[in-house]
Amino acid sequence: MNLPTLLTVLRIAMIPVFVVVYLVPGRWTQITAAGLFAVAAATDWLDGYLARRLGQTTRFGAFLDPIADKLIVVTAVVLLTADHRSIYFTLPALVIVGRELVITALREWMAAMNARGLIKVTPLAKFKTGVQIAALIVLLAFPPTSALPLVVLGYGLLYLAAGLTLISMISYLRMAWPVLRRGLEQ
Repeated sequence: MNLPTLLTVLRIAMIPVFVVVYLVPGRWTQITAAGLFAVAAATDWLDGYLARRLGQTTRFGAFLDPIADKLIVVTAVVLLTADHRSIYFTLPALVIVGRELVITALREWMAAMNARGLIKVTPLAKFKTGVQIAALIVLLAFPPTSALPLVVLGYGLLYLAAGLTLISMISYLRMAWPVLRRGLEQ
């Protein structure tokens, strides 16, 4: 167990704490939950940076890191969907969660076809992740009943993230298309 992998495991371990803090009634608990989510997002960046910088990349870390990312994002989206109870939140939330499922399945398919290395994280996907994290932090910290400009900002970022999510998913599917087509012909 190296430091980058330990950070990934800690990110997963933070999820139940994040959920409990978010669900406890009170204004400051939502701000605290948003802070925990922000820390989890920072550890995502930090574990990747440290793995490359220290030469501690491992197959297990490469496997676990995207799972940790998806778990924390999907958890936040589910919590927020329950609070917002709105088609305006639910639609982009479905796009974000749906993309996570499609890309996870795509990665598994590519691994089964011995073509895992063809799908690399793109700059667009990294930008999408940043916008998505910013949207979720704002919406976690400011519930639907709080200051309207902040909620509108969160929704705007969420819709931008959903649009970028679709574009990045299409990009990944295009990269994988030759392998997907080959698999359909077998």
